[in-house]
Amino acid sequence: MEPWQHSLKNSLTDPAILAARFGLDPAPLARVAARYPLRITPHYLGLLQGPGDPLWRQCVPDPRELDPMGLLDDPLAEAAHAPLPAVVHRYPDRVLLLAGTSCPLYCRFCTRKRKVGCAGEQLSFGDLLDGLGYIERTPQVRDVLISGGDPLLLPDLLLGEVLTRLSRISHVEMIRIGSRVPVTLPERITAELCKVLRRHHPLYLNTHFNHPREITPEAAEACRRLADAGVPLGNQTVLLRGVNDDAATMAELLRGLLTIRVRPYYLHQMDLVAGTGHFRTRVESGLDILRALRGSVSGLAIPHYVIDLPGGKGKVPLLPETIESLGDTVVLRTPDGERVDYPNAVA
Repeated sequence: MEPWQHSLKNSLTDPAILAARFGLDPAPLARVAARYPLRITPHYLGLLQGPGDPLWRQCVPDPRELDPMGLLDDPLAEAAHAPLPAVVHRYPDRVLLLAGTSCPLYCRFCTRKRKVGCAGEQLSFGDLLDGLGYIERTPQVRDVLISGGDPLLLPDLLLGEVLTRLSRISHVEMIRIGSRVPVTLPERITAELCKVLRRHHPLYLNTHFNHPREITPEAAEACRRLADAGVPLGNQTVLLRGVNDDAATMAELLRGLLTIRVRPYYLHQMDLVAGTGHFRTRVESGLDILRALRGSVSGLAIPHYVIDLPGGKGKVPLLPETIESLGDTVVLRTPDGERVDYPNAVA
């Protein structure tokens, strides 16, 4: 067993152990974990300062997760755009290839909260092969994003096989990987893994830092190894109430990312996912943060602030030309000119 697999095996999954460690009542944690599983890696557990801190909020079950707040399990309509279990095809030239339903850490705000880590939602190797076959026979697909679950939990041999098969498809021009492993399980980024990735360029990796305290020496080393292997690194941050919804925290995070060779890419408005409503901020909060960042951090550090529209309509950047009005309902214009009403968070 490799060291990273040992760490994964020793991740905290029992709410009672977490409660005992921090002097909490285990019952509320257990009720939530019965629906939305708990997993915290030893690395990330060591970063927690206690209940309510910004990292705690991201990984520890919260009773508010059991209140859907009128939101949907699948607001992006991924199931409706899934021709096969391992494929989501929302954009004409791009597909999402799901490499699994397991992650090193189960984020409480996950957009696939309905299935990631949940019993009965596993994907088989056969499902993954079927997904590769779909891509091969769909010539309009030029761009493949491998996500899940976290694709870097695949063993090197299996991940290499998936990347090799994709690289042999003539109409696939680039491959992207979405992974939070550099943040939550940095020891997974081994020299052997980097050799696998190096063989399959053009290959891009977007990771997921949400708070400056996640930029640890171990995470920085993981990103250095990836960058030295020629893998361009981007970051997708989710705007989270009580975690990073202020300009000072966001500026520290974005500057820190550049120091570890990670380019800020997206700042996501929270998806309208059931069980995550307590993380939602108003759109105005994100716009105010971006205004504060301009001129105070490098232009390289400023991400695109986007909403992924319900119903699978795609991402819309939050810009003057795409926002018609703000209020309890935000009126947006999609790139093709469609007018869309988007429910703002409660103030």
